[in-house]
Amino acid sequence: MRRLLFPLALSFAATAVFAQETAKPKPEDTEIWSPVPPVVSNTAPVTTAPPSDATVLFDGKNLDQWVQVSDKSPAKWFVKDDTLTVNKEKGVGNIETKKSFKNYQLHIEWKVPATITGEGQARGNSGVFLASTGTGDAGYELQVLDSYQNKTYVNGMAGSLYKQAIPLANPGRKPGEWQSYDVIWTAPIFNADGSLKTPAYATVLFNGVLVEDHYELKGETLYIGKPVYKAYDRAPIKLQAHGDKSEPLSFRNIWVRELP
Repeated sequence: MRRLLFPLALSFAATAVFAQETAKPKPEDTEIWSPVPPVVSNTAPVTTAPPSDATVLFDGKNLDQWVQVSDKSPAKWFVKDDTLTVNKEKGVGNIETKKSFKNYQLHIEWKVPATITGEGQARGNSGVFLASTGTGDAGYELQVLDSYQNKTYVNGMAGSLYKQAIPLANPGRKPGEWQSYDVIWTAPIFNADGSLKTPAYATVLFNGVLVEDHYELKGETLYIGKPVYKAYDRAPIKLQAHGDKSEPLSFRNIWVRELP
């Protein structure tokens, strides 16, 4: 009898381990591939001068307003010809603003290199984290990606609130052309015990086209798993140095206006 029970126990244990592994969340679980947003063309200029009450985060001269996310040392990305370019060297990583924000209006311009290679998520990938709540990719991400004739999951294309909100349209321009995001960010509010009182909302214009209309976020934007809220008060704005192998993106003309 004991000889029979032992292999049965091993079989049950192996089945349990297999079930746990198959139930483990995967990135694909939260990818949405349809409906595909309509392509919209708009040739309006993307550059908008900062208003008089704006805080200029990057004016083309230096990175005085930015630090490395990892250790808060001076930012190590590249500044040349009024342009900020991602540094993909090992150990550099994401950068974030020295100052923290709550509710604000943000303007940022970005460009995918004309020589970009790769496809899908490995083609000009970066992100604007509207609230950087920790190291790595913690926070609330507005996706930056080449979405000009580049197929990927629609809740991960340019203009998406990553893995949550599909853009209402795709006004993405060709690689090599400057593009812009204009964002109204309403930060979440938490109760004293850390529970959520009111959620975060984001309105996004991509090249002057509305792509997110006061969208209510379900929590932080995650690569794997369902979004959740973690209590915070104010947070920096973060730019992502993505780990794909394609040529690095560039940014310029970044400013923010704090709102009541």
